[in-house]
Amino acid sequence: MAAIEEELLIEAGRADRHYGRDLWRFRELLGFLAWRDIKVRYKQTAVGVLWVVIQPAVQTLLLTFVFSKLARMPSGSVPYVAVVLTGQIAWMLFSSAFTGAGNSLTTNAHLIGKIYFPRLLAPLSALGVALVDCLVLLALTLPFAPLAGIGPTWRWLLLPVFMAGALLLALGAGLWICALTVKYRDFRFVTPFLLQVGMFVTPVGFSTDFLPNWRDLLALNPMTAVVEGFRWCLLGRPEPLYAPGLVMSLVTGTVLVLTGFWYFRRTERQFADLL
Repeated sequence: MAAIEEELLIEAGRADRHYGRDLWRFRELLGFLAWRDIKVRYKQTAVGVLWVVIQPAVQTLLLTFVFSKLARMPSGSVPYVAVVLTGQIAWMLFSSAFTGAGNSLTTNAHLIGKIYFPRLLAPLSALGVALVDCLVLLALTLPFAPLAGIGPTWRWLLLPVFMAGALLLALGAGLWICALTVKYRDFRFVTPFLLQVGMFVTPVGFSTDFLPNWRDLLALNPMTAVVEGFRWCLLGRPEPLYAPGLVMSLVTGTVLVLTGFWYFRRTERQFADLL
């Protein structure tokens, strides 16, 4: 049987029309990029996956001491360390995905300058790495939940919804940052600065349930609804989710992704030359 040969036809002005099809054709490359980064992240480390736990564990202890002991913030019916840890898991998922997406083009510059593939695959692969880190952290911490009096409920099944929300926000912001970083290398220093500020204005170390007067202001930060959603799912607290915050988070995430994709596609043709 004769081999079937495929022809690649390059037409001027048709890149936008074929972009979705190219994303599907190069889907295996997406998995390869994510798997490569995961192996590099864990293969040459002395303690392996424990690095995923060490950073949030240290930050959880520090934030628990500051907000529980010094600021005297209440925690409700669960230990305060559980309140902080769930916030840390949500924030780690977002910050890891945002950082990876923002640096994805510069770390893959050797590929971008040699072969063609939809450049959007680079930031998308960073989301996969962050998701694996989050799942590893959940797998290592959830078995200890009964020790804190927290048992599994039906709400755990809704956790992927809020994980998707964190990834949506990270992708939208990451598309802006990675495209801007290619043109203006100063943006490499913007990402850690934004994360430092963002952690202080996000209720990672406290719960908005006990700050009713500040709830509307905190809801302007789209990650507030995601963090509180993680707590609502994992801790099984009776307080309902704050609907205006959920709407704000969804709208902001959608706007970030749409505008980020627009700017990314607008500057994508220049990536190979600038890198």
